[in-house]
Amino acid sequence: MGLSLRDLAERSGVSAPMLSQVERGETSPTLSVAAKIAAGLDLSLSQLLRLDEGEHVVVSRAGERRRSERGGHRFEELTPPLPGQRADVSLHTLKRGTATGGPEDPPMHEPGSRETAVVLTGTLALVVDGSRHELRSGDSVTFDADLPHHFENEGDEQTRFIAVIAAGLRRG
Repeated sequence: MGLSLRDLAERSGVSAPMLSQVERGETSPTLSVAAKIAAGLDLSLSQLLRLDEGEHVVVSRAGERRRSERGGHRFEELTPPLPGQRADVSLHTLKRGTATGGPEDPPMHEPGSRETAVVLTGTLALVVDGSRHELRSGDSVTFDADLPHHFENEGDEQTRFIAVIAAGLRRG
């Protein structure tokens, strides 16, 4: 993360000498100190200790993915559900004249989240916080996903796009 020991000490509340000893393997932190270090790095304790990793490679098989369809919007989760995951990738198909969610739906993503969408086929409109953005095949857009938003397909053909949601970072 490019932090100095002094920076991490300020962010975590753990002294720089203690952090140095932990880094060099001269001492093992208590769970309380480890939790403070994790918080200073914007990680959960299990992410810091890598307790949430059973495997280093997890394959998501096409026939085993979570899928849903509602009102002409087909959704497929491309990333497997893993503890501590900081990003999700999904494939969306919108029939002509349909939309994801609705204009009045609350944001589905945590504060600080970012979303990037890439249009694979067709045309797509992103309506985010009241502003409309027209996209064509090959276009991409990145926006603050904690704002009210939805996608619309007003074109003559089905639209397919990939969305990547990056979880929000703690603020403060």
